[in-house]
Amino acid sequence: MAAPSSRFDVTDVPLEGEASALPSPIELPEPARDVADGPTVHDVADAPKVHYLALENEEKNQISITSGNLALYEEELHRRPKISSLLHSLVQYDPVQPNPMAKSKKKKKKKANLGTIMGVYLPTLQNILGVILFLRLSWIVGIAGVGQAFLLVMICCTTTMLTAISLSAIATNGRVPAGGAYFLISRNLGPEFGGAVGVLFYLATTFATSLYVVGAIEILLTYVIPDISLFGPVTGNPNALFNNVRVYGTILLVLMSIVVFVGVKIVNWFATVCLVAVLVAVGSIYAGVFNPTERVNLCTVDGVALQAPESRPYICDPVIINRTIENPQNETLLNEVCFPGNPELQEAFNGTQFQDGEWINPPECIIGIPGITRTETIRENTPAGYLEDGEVRPGVEATGVQVQAEITTTFFVLIGIFFPSVTGIMAGSNRSGDLKDAQKSIPIGTIAAILTTSLIYLTCVLFFGGTIQRFLLVDQLGASKGLTVALLSWPSQWVILIGALLSTIGAGLQSLTGAPRLLQAIANDNLISFLNFFRRTGLNGEPSFALILTFLIAEVGVVIASLDLVAPILTMFFLMCYMFVNLATFIQSILKAPSWRPRFRYYHWTTSLLGAIFCVVVMFIVSWYYALAALVIAVVIYKYIEYRGAEKEWGDGVTGLSLQAARYALLRLEEAPLHTKNWRPQVLVLCKLDQNLLPAHPKLLSFASQLKAGKGLMMVYSVIEGRYSDLVAETTAAKQSLRRFIDDYKLQGFNKVVASHSIKEGLSGIIQSAGLGGMRHNTVVISWPDSWRKKTSWNTFVECIRVAAAKELAVLVPKGINWFPSNEDRMRGHIDVWWVVHDGGLLMLLPFLLRQHKVWRHCDLRIFTIAHMEDNSIQIKKDLASFLYQLRIQAEVDVIEMPDTDISAYTYERTLIMEQRNEMLKQMRLTKRQKRGEVQHLIARSFSRRAIDHLLPPSSPPGEISIPVPILHPTHTDTKPRSPSPSPNPDKKEGVDTISIGDLSLEPRAAGAAVVSIEEDAEQLEADGSPDAPPLVTSPRQRRGSSSSESSGPEEQSPLLTETEASLPQFKPPESLQRYDQMFASTEEDTDIPLGATADSITQPHEENLRRMNTSVKLNELVVAKSHDASLVIINLPGPPKREDDEENYVEFLDVLTEGLEKVLMVRGGGREVITLYS
Repeated sequence: MAAPSSRFDVTDVPLEGEASALPSPIELPEPARDVADGPTVHDVADAPKVHYLALENEEKNQISITSGNLALYEEELHRRPKISSLLHSLVQYDPVQPNPMAKSKKKKKKKANLGTIMGVYLPTLQNILGVILFLRLSWIVGIAGVGQAFLLVMICCTTTMLTAISLSAIATNGRVPAGGAYFLISRNLGPEFGGAVGVLFYLATTFATSLYVVGAIEILLTYVIPDISLFGPVTGNPNALFNNVRVYGTILLVLMSIVVFVGVKIVNWFATVCLVAVLVAVGSIYAGVFNPTERVNLCTVDGVALQAPESRPYICDPVIINRTIENPQNETLLNEVCFPGNPELQEAFNGTQFQDGEWINPPECIIGIPGITRTETIRENTPAGYLEDGEVRPGVEATGVQVQAEITTTFFVLIGIFFPSVTGIMAGSNRSGDLKDAQKSIPIGTIAAILTTSLIYLTCVLFFGGTIQRFLLVDQLGASKGLTVALLSWPSQWVILIGALLSTIGAGLQSLTGAPRLLQAIANDNLISFLNFFRRTGLNGEPSFALILTFLIAEVGVVIASLDLVAPILTMFFLMCYMFVNLATFIQSILKAPSWRPRFRYYHWTTSLLGAIFCVVVMFIVSWYYALAALVIAVVIYKYIEYRGAEKEWGDGVTGLSLQAARYALLRLEEAPLHTKNWRPQVLVLCKLDQNLLPAHPKLLSFASQLKAGKGLMMVYSVIEGRYSDLVAETTAAKQSLRRFIDDYKLQGFNKVVASHSIKEGLSGIIQSAGLGGMRHNTVVISWPDSWRKKTSWNTFVECIRVAAAKELAVLVPKGINWFPSNEDRMRGHIDVWWVVHDGGLLMLLPFLLRQHKVWRHCDLRIFTIAHMEDNSIQIKKDLASFLYQLRIQAEVDVIEMPDTDISAYTYERTLIMEQRNEMLKQMRLTKRQKRGEVQHLIARSFSRRAIDHLLPPSSPPGEISIPVPILHPTHTDTKPRSPSPSPNPDKKEGVDTISIGDLSLEPRAAGAAVVSIEEDAEQLEADGSPDAPPLVTSPRQRRGSSSSESSGPEEQSPLLTETEASLPQFKPPESLQRYDQMFASTEEDTDIPLGATADSITQPHEENLRRMNTSVKLNELVVAKSHDASLVIINLPGPPKREDDEENYVEFLDVLTEGLEKVLMVRGGGREVITLYS
């Protein structure tokens, strides 16, 4: 069971000892306590905080209560918090859950109270501006052209802006602790989504560390200190660069991890330095753009820049070139100068640009950055020029030492490379714990930072395209002259190089610091069990174990070594995270829950939906296989948390979405009746509870679970007799125990336990009102009342069938439920269906559904139908086989002819005894005095002193009275036990037939007499009977309530007769016949008791009962003969009687119908067709 929420609504504070799981924008936290008092409790699962408040207030409120000012609310004040305490708790509320594994006893640090600029704007600006701006943006402009590059940047910036709007709405809908996107998503989309996206967000942050490390090493080796390369020159040699990145990147990652392990103070200090360096570097770019000086004269061949040999570009100084031409003896200078006579260039381009001693396109020097004053530059750079690997222009392969494309590029590939440069928008929400007013600072600071960076990126696209020649823009790795952006900057390229290097290292430290804390936050929520190890902290309080895992994962990105390969991985994880932020806002917006009241008003569900769509589209256009991999990771984690059972409940929006979807579906189902093709058993199981509030027949739930192939609604209801207000605890306990049984039997459905003054009324109400809207039950499962002759359970049983029939519901009655298989059993043999009357096809559908379950899968189906004398049995068999073929049901078919013979003596005798017994019970449904007098009169007439003297043989044991009853030899005998544990009759004579009807044991005796054993006394009957069932036979002394001379001895218990629940009255006579006569002597009080008809007055059964009994007996003989070895017998359930007087007769008929069968399922259709022949 999910743990209760750590938040609850002020207006719904639970009572003492209770906890609420209802989220609310106004939440009641634990009251602030000093460290000396113990750790602060932040979750209901940790301690009963409401109980704590109640105890705290009980003492404080004594003055208010005793003073009489609030006497009307005395009880509430004892049990609920005072408003003053409540408001104080809200002010002191800290939503951050403490780490249970942390051993640090340091006091809570003081809040920083940062404003919008220092707390959100500048940190977000620093996280967004980074390595891509300096290393790849100019190259993207050269490849995609100014127009498409501008569109590309606009798409990425729009995606993050829409996400920032959604983020602002969520962040202002209540207090947000540290945790960033993980906290926002998990608390709005639920623990399953929260855990999945939290892991993805952690991976994104970790791979961001890899991206920054790779970018830092690329800047260091390519532009700052190229001489430290371990694998040769890196210019124009990507493999050498990648190998160097792997070595130096690992070293840098280790050093950064040590810094993070030592403490975050160094990281925070270094972040400030990096922020200043980034801002200065960006400023130098703009200064260089507006510098009108022509600069960067590059050597080109056919308009393509040439790679610099050993990181030294070809000399384009006109003075040196002229000097070299005049003095060609200096071979060293000759090979370094850009002119046609350079022998090194002639050799490099021999056979391509240099043929037969002549240049086709001779080397020439061209100004790479003519400045913003040259208007032709932006026009030349506007068209796109996507390149394949190894090309210099679209469709033109590189020759000689021309700068060539390192990867194949498309618009979508460039989006994947550029998108990490717009991430980092969560920096403000991550610092919400240090903000003075988070709900104000987060929206303003985040959106302002995105607007600023978007403006920087878009203007840089225009400025790069308007000031830099294309042959220099497409130089991805700076092979011709160096970093392109650094060449543009003013006053020196070292401003960009140092700023870019520091920004990458600083951003890497920030990511390496945040990722372990994010992993620790996920572990603290206990959503993924195998991450619990990473809750632990080191001696310095830092998440050291999480840092080790983060280092190992980041090392994977470093080993990849390519910035262009790591960036798409990072893009996928961030896009997944942003998608769920937008999705959370979208769901909350369309649900319009009362708790959704963000302070930020400039949002709409359309913007959130558009943001989510943007994220998904960008994911798949960048790399569909990376997108699928990210989705697979998210789905696996989601299903794992769902399978394991989320222990947190945060009042997420997915639950609200489910409620809205359920509401919509229920309203749609009400619009039109359900078609036959959509019919499926929506089962209501009426489960009886024993004294321990456990299911009396657990296998009833097992049988219901075997019907789950119908994929319908499953509801399990029980009734407890009494008033609900007196049985709240019992009802809750019964529901929980019932839920455990349902889970054990893997039933997918709902359960409920209700209290009612009467079991019958409760069950009747459940059958009438269970379900909601179109999702109501159409099938009722009720177990057979095994001890119906001794108790009034038959009354409740028949009433349930009658109500179900009136509601046109199908009824399933399993008899012998204790013999039914459990879910671990595997049945073999046959399932026999006895199709007596058409019930809409339910009789055919049930075995099909049962055989879908593994318990009944290996059973064959046999269908028997009854043919009358006037029917053509052969034709019926053919038609039935064709009908089953059309229904796609495989079964063996047999037609049984039921002969129209005379009523047998057994049938006649059993009907007569049944009616006599029922007449006896009818007399017991009188008032208390009438019951005593009527039954006494009945027994006095039937058992007179003279009859007893005449009929009681000398060998008769005490307690047995012989009555002259003619014995008719039956034509029917049982073939199987009627209960799982039948009790043998030790007095039965071998070879003599005995007929058991109720408690009557009819056995041949001398002189044609039968023995009627009357054994049950009145005390037991009063204990088992209804509340208004008094003792039926008492002594005159007991009836008068007065004492006599015999009262000095122990009080004698008079023999009593059964009430409505019992069978034939049984009584044990006193030891002497004199006291027996005295006990039934007439008194004055008895003279006014009216005497009615008695059981011995019935000498001939009613014709209708006789015919019904005849059908039951004959059909039972046929079923037993054909299906005595069947694994399950399914037969039509006859309709319930219209009169209440015939209820017990009805149960008797059903009992006779199914005698001798171990497992029987009686089925009655609901009055509509449930199967169809058509597709």
